[in-house]
Amino acid sequence: MGSKEITYQKIYEENYPKVMRLCMGYTAGNESLAKDLVQETFIKIWQNLDAFRNESGIGTWIYRICVNTCLAEIRRERKKDRELQIDSLQVSDSSDNPAEKEDMLVQLYKCINKLSSTNKAIILLELEGLPQLEISEIIGIKHEAVRTRIHRIKQQLTKCVNNE
Repeated sequence: MGSKEITYQKIYEENYPKVMRLCMGYTAGNESLAKDLVQETFIKIWQNLDAFRNESGIGTWIYRICVNTCLAEIRRERKKDRELQIDSLQVSDSSDNPAEKEDMLVQLYKCINKLSSTNKAIILLELEGLPQLEISEIIGIKHEAVRTRIHRIKQQLTKCVNNE
């Protein structure tokens, strides 16, 4: 194995769970589609690894590739409406009832799916726990704008989940 293969293997192992969670968010929990997008993301990472210049952190670069891959898929899929399947996503709420949690999760992802593609990217990265400064780098909008948008998106999602 050459050094590129070793580097790639390390990148793959360290970033697979994050990329998978992000893709699951984009596909509203459709696991088979998410896995396809993860595979596509890592193919692009492999193809572009030589071009990576360390100007941003590697994590930011990987997220950018992942977001762009998912957005391209959303543009392709937008024509076809599809049902939601949510498998392994956690949501924190006050309910101890698994069925209620599942319903809330389905509702949350339905609401996230109604957002514009940029807002969807922002909230999924926020839910992933990324610093807002990094989100602004990935999405390509000012840090201040990201903070404002996250606040608005959360209000919008709260209303949507509560059917207001």
